[in-house]
Amino acid sequence: MKIVRQLAIVAALAWPAVAPVARAQATSPERLLASVSEALASRQRESPSVGDAQTADSLYRLARERMNRGDYKRAADMFMQVAQRSAKSPLAGDALYWNAYALYRSGGSSELSHALNSLARLSREFPNASSVGDAGSLRMRVCGELAKRGDESCAAQVASRAEARRGSSSSDQEQACPNEDDDERIAALNALLQMDADRALPVLEKVLARRDKCSTTLRRKAVFLVSQKGDARAADILMNAVRNDPDSEVKEQAVFWLGQTRDERAVDMLQEILQKETSDEVLDKAVFALSQHRTARAATILRDLASREGASLKRREQAIVWLGQQRNGENAELLKNLYKRVNEEELKEKIIFSISQNRGSDGGKWLMDVALDAKEPIEMRKKALFWVGQNRGASMDELAALYSRLVDREMKEQLIFVYSQRREPTAVDKLMDIARNEKDKELRKKALFWLGQSRDPRVLKFMEDLIG
Repeated sequence: MKIVRQLAIVAALAWPAVAPVARAQATSPERLLASVSEALASRQRESPSVGDAQTADSLYRLARERMNRGDYKRAADMFMQVAQRSAKSPLAGDALYWNAYALYRSGGSSELSHALNSLARLSREFPNASSVGDAGSLRMRVCGELAKRGDESCAAQVASRAEARRGSSSSDQEQACPNEDDDERIAALNALLQMDADRALPVLEKVLARRDKCSTTLRRKAVFLVSQKGDARAADILMNAVRNDPDSEVKEQAVFWLGQTRDERAVDMLQEILQKETSDEVLDKAVFALSQHRTARAATILRDLASREGASLKRREQAIVWLGQQRNGENAELLKNLYKRVNEEELKEKIIFSISQNRGSDGGKWLMDVALDAKEPIEMRKKALFWVGQNRGASMDELAALYSRLVDREMKEQLIFVYSQRREPTAVDKLMDIARNEKDKELRKKALFWLGQSRDPRVLKFMEDLIG
């Protein structure tokens, strides 16, 4: 009922006669809000002096609350009332900004045009208002939406502002670069996304060609916007950014987005990066980008990288992981064969994980074979057993029967953990059997610990019987 109390305060301040209405309608904020707004407008016409700062401030807070609740149309009306009542005070300037924002969020073409009018009035009448800096960005967002709907004037403004440079004088160079959240040029770049590619891409290409001190943030934004166009020309621009941009983050983002294109030339570029690039971060993005480029050639490059003995261990690990995510039978067979050839435990571990994720092959049986192979390192056997349980590579009946076949104590302990992660009642049955009948005290304790984490109602009775 907080909003009801605020409405009543505003009403009482503006027109004492409204107070009884406020009390009578306290259970209906919407009706009360309408009554208060009408009363304020009527009283303003009768006696302009009533619009004092205290009333305007209360109405401003109420409008913010309505906006936060998503009632943008009502909030816009109330902010305009504040602007009208506050004359030339700083509050009037802020109210105009929020009126424009609420109209922008309302989304209609008429509302967007009115939002531009409020922003123009803000710049004209309140040039020193605290919201003037944000107003430029909001104007670009509003214009971008109107441009999308065919407003040529706004389209020209957005394109012009996105291309604009800061001055080149020494004083301009000494200025700090704009904050990426409130710079008007960045808002203009975002607005370009709402326009057609024929108009947007040339502007974005010019932005990416810039090398002045304060263009770095703009170029990072531009890379993302270019990527959303997704055509051959966009791929050309991204590849050019990879080759020539001096900023590592711009290059990383360009590499990432190349993987989202369907241009075959992007695969050539990504292969070239793997061969020549020295930046670890860029190489990470290149491997991932290849995994996202779902073409036969991209998959072949990944398989070659995973198998190449002279390649970086980290790159091979990444290639192995992403091959597993593609759920391709050819990838699974390659990984199984590769497991036999590699000696590095890091690679073996990644292969086990990847096959567990590749459900398009008979991975469960292969993982079980690794788990039961006494010649394999114990840690690899444990990891294989874990993934058998996690990915349902074996039924719970098969896992229950496996316990008596295991000789190694560490493997039995791992299998107890696997049981604890299953949700079938038979998993609880097996844990209770181990807790009751296992000769190894430590293994019984492990089973009891995991039973204590279970929500199966039978466990409490089992514990009582065991204690008794």
